[in-house]
Amino acid sequence: MTTHITILESTNPAFPRALRDGILTEPISRLWAIGNIEILHTCLLGFFCATRCPGNVILRAYDLAQALRTASIPVIGGFHTPMEKECLDLLLRGTQPVVMCPARSIERMRLPVEWRRPVQENRLLILSPFGMQHRRVTAVIAEQRNRFVATLAENLFVAHAPAGSRTEHLCMELIAQGRQIHTLQLAENASLIQRGAIGHTPSELVAILAPG
Repeated sequence: MTTHITILESTNPAFPRALRDGILTEPISRLWAIGNIEILHTCLLGFFCATRCPGNVILRAYDLAQALRTASIPVIGGFHTPMEKECLDLLLRGTQPVVMCPARSIERMRLPVEWRRPVQENRLLILSPFGMQHRRVTAVIAEQRNRFVATLAENLFVAHAPAGSRTEHLCMELIAQGRQIHTLQLAENASLIQRGAIGHTPSELVAILAPG
């Protein structure tokens, strides 16, 4: 499949204003996109999970992904950790918009087979602020990508953030800035909830996020 890449400059009216502010990231002046850019103007839920994730959290996160799909709630994420990848697979079986943000350049990207139909149906946007010099994922680039996702998201969900992890550090920074972090109401997330995140069951969170 031939992929058409749109380059969006910061001077373009469609360019997200939040990316110019430099609150969570350095100001961004250019984006590379494959798919429907209009998805950026929907109310996106940022979806995060650390690499290390307890089994009970994984099961409830799958429940949430299925509920988000059923409720047609638009989701944005890097979908890089094992649990995030599984949730992306679940989301792409639905019809709701999804924004996938790789931690590398998407120029010359070969789309996986399972992404092609969602792109053609204008419900998957692949978006990156990284140029050709960033061809491989690194820890530094992944952290920048997570900040990029958090900047574009209207709401934020963190399935799990172990103590001392980069994910927890980002959560604490976001909470300090007045951003609301949603998580799963589980014993495994007690530390995150004690530090300011709000715990929910999957059905409770979907009820909060669902349009209307």
